[in-house]
Amino acid sequence: MQDYREAARLDALHQLKLLDTPPSEHFDRITRMAAQIFGLPIAAVSLTDQDRQWFKSRVGVEHDSIPRHKAPCAEVAEARSLVVIEDFATHPCYADSLLAEHGTRFYAGAPLVTKDGYGLGALCVIGTEPRIATPEELAALNDLAAMVMEQIELQHSFGRIDPISGLPTRAQFREDLADLALDCPGQARVAVVADLARDDQIAKIVGAMGAVRLDELVREASHAIQNALGAERTAYHVGTTQFAFVSPPDVDLAAYLVLLERGFEAIRATSSVRFVTSVAIGVRPFRLGEVPPEDVLRGAASAAQDARRNDGAIAVFSAARDSEMRRHYDLLQDFGAALEAGDQLRLVYQPRVDLATGRCLGAETLLRWRHPELGEISPAEFIPIIEQTALARPTTQWVLDHALDQLAAWQAEGLDLTLSVNISAANLMEPDLIQRIQLGLMARQLRPAQLEIELTESAMMAQPEKALAMLRELAEAGIALAIDDFGTGHSSLAYLQQVPAHVVKIDQAFVRGLSAAWGADYVLVETMVSLIHKLGRRVVAEGVETADAATILAGMGCEEAQGYWFARPLEVAAFADWVASRPALAA
Repeated sequence: MQDYREAARLDALHQLKLLDTPPSEHFDRITRMAAQIFGLPIAAVSLTDQDRQWFKSRVGVEHDSIPRHKAPCAEVAEARSLVVIEDFATHPCYADSLLAEHGTRFYAGAPLVTKDGYGLGALCVIGTEPRIATPEELAALNDLAAMVMEQIELQHSFGRIDPISGLPTRAQFREDLADLALDCPGQARVAVVADLARDDQIAKIVGAMGAVRLDELVREASHAIQNALGAERTAYHVGTTQFAFVSPPDVDLAAYLVLLERGFEAIRATSSVRFVTSVAIGVRPFRLGEVPPEDVLRGAASAAQDARRNDGAIAVFSAARDSEMRRHYDLLQDFGAALEAGDQLRLVYQPRVDLATGRCLGAETLLRWRHPELGEISPAEFIPIIEQTALARPTTQWVLDHALDQLAAWQAEGLDLTLSVNISAANLMEPDLIQRIQLGLMARQLRPAQLEIELTESAMMAQPEKALAMLRELAEAGIALAIDDFGTGHSSLAYLQQVPAHVVKIDQAFVRGLSAAWGADYVLVETMVSLIHKLGRRVVAEGVETADAATILAGMGCEEAQGYWFARPLEVAAFADWVASRPALAA
C-alpha cells in the first residue's frame, strides 16, 4: 500500500511538470519572505522526487538539488505535516545527515500538499545555529507554504497546461523564458515554433473526421515532439497545431537548422496525417534578457509563417520582415480609427477620357489616407491589408458614401459624369451590398448607370459562383460593372464571358511601354483590345503616360484611357478645374 501511495505521489508531482524548470520570481518572492520572517540565511521550495530533493526556488543555496536520503523535506512530504528540527547535532535521525555535515543546525519545513492529498515537498528554512521556532513563525511558514501551493495549482490549472496535449501553454512559455533570463542573462538561445498544419488543412480534418481527430493529431504531435526533445527539455503548446521549444545554449545556428529539419522529417514520417498536413518551422535566435519573451515567440511564429508562405519547411526570423508585419498591424489598428476620425481619409479622382473626342466621361475614385503621424500612406500598402479583414466592409461603405455625395454635388453643378468605385472579394460576399448601393443612389437621386463598380479578376475568382451571382444582380439593377487590371489575374476566358461587365480595363503593366514599334507590348494590347471587343465590352487602357501611347490605343479602337498623360489623381477642387479647362467639354 505504501509503495502504491508513493507511486501515486510521484505521478502527481511529475504531472505538474515543475521538476527541472527554471527558477520563477513568483516562487522566489515567497522564499525570500520565509527567510526574512525567520531571519535565516537559507530557504527553499523543495520538491521530493524519487531519489532527490529538487529546489524550485532557493535562497542562500548554490546547488539545485540534494539526495533525498535523510533530507527532512522528504519527511515533510511523506508526513504531510510541519517538521521542526531545533538542533541537528542532537537529533537521532539527522545528526549524521548530509545537511548536518555542511553545518546545518536548525530546520523548519511546512508541507506542500495538493488538493488530492499528495505531499509534494516542503517550504523550508535552514539555519546554522540551534534555535526554537515561535508559534507565530511556524504559522507564517504554513501560510507561505499554502501560498506556494496556490501558485503551483494556478500554474497547472489556469491556462498553464493545455488539457488536450498535456503540455505547458503559451503563457507558461513566456513565464519560463522570463525566469530563464533571470537565471542565465545574455545566454544565446534559439526559439523554435513548429506549425504542423495550415488553417485550411485543419478545417478539412475537422470537417471530414470531426474535432476528436484533431485532438488525436495534437496529442500525437505533442508526444512525438516531447520525446524528441527528451526529459530535460520542455515543449509548449502555443497554438491549435503550433508547438514551441527553446534550444540548448550557444548552438551553431546552421548545424541546428539541419538538426531541426531531420528531426521533423522523422516525426512526419510516422505521423498518421502526414499526407494531409504540411509542417512549417520558424526559428528565432536571441539572447536571454535582451528580447521580451512575447517578442521571442512572436518572432519565431512569424518565421514559421514566412516558411509557409515561401513553401519552405523552415525559415529564420527576419528583423526586416518582422518590422514590416508590425507596421502592417499598426496601420490596421490606426485605419479603424481613421474611419471614425473624419479628417484623415479623402477621395481623389483620376479622369477617364474618351480617346476619340478627348472628352472626360468620368473618373476612377481612389482612396487616400493622411496618417496624423506618418503622413501620406500609399494605398498600395494599406488597401491589401484592409481587404483581408473585417474593415473591408466599412471601408467600402465609406468610399461609396463619399463618392456618391461628390457625384450628387457635381450633378447639381451641371457635370454629368460616371464615377467608378473599386470593391474587393470580401465585399462580393456581403449579402446586402446591392441594397446598400441602391439606397445610396436613391437617397441622392442618382441614376444607377452613373456608378460603375470595379473589381479585379482575382477578386472574382476567390469564390466564382457567389461572385458571379452578385455581379448579375448588380447588372440587373442597372449598375455598370468593370473588370479591373485585365491580363494580370487568373481567370479563364470562359468565366470572363459569363461576367456581365460593360467595361474591361487593361492593366497599366501592358500599356506603359507601348510604342509605335511593333513589339511584344503592342501585339499583346492589340490582341486584348480585339478580344474584349469580341466579348462585347468597352475597353479602358490604364497607365497612359505619353501622347504616342494615346494615339496608338485610339488607332486600335480602344474607347477610353486614363493615366498621367491626361491627369494624375486629382483632389476635388483640382478635378473640377481640370474638367472646366477641357475644350472638348466646353463644346
